Amino acid sequence: MEMAVKKTISLPSDLAKEAQEIAQSEGKTLSAVIQEALRLVRVKRLKGELRGVQDYWSRKAKEKGILTEKDLERYLGT
Repeated sequence: MEMAVKKTISLPSDLAKEAQEIAQSEGKTLSAVIQEALRLVRVKRLKGELRGVQDYWSRKAKEKGILTEKDLERYLGT
């Protein structure tokens, strides 16, 4: 398991209260709630990056007339 690193963060009071309420209602530590939130943000960001890459290559394929898997096979000569 990766070693934990302690950090001090500042939160607006309403957000801190909500995070504490979530922790209590879910039986988790405040640290666990913040970790989960950061992981969710990371997943969302990575999905956005992947979508951007997919959009880019989809546009490039369409420019070359590649619209189906068969088109791609013909283009690649397989």
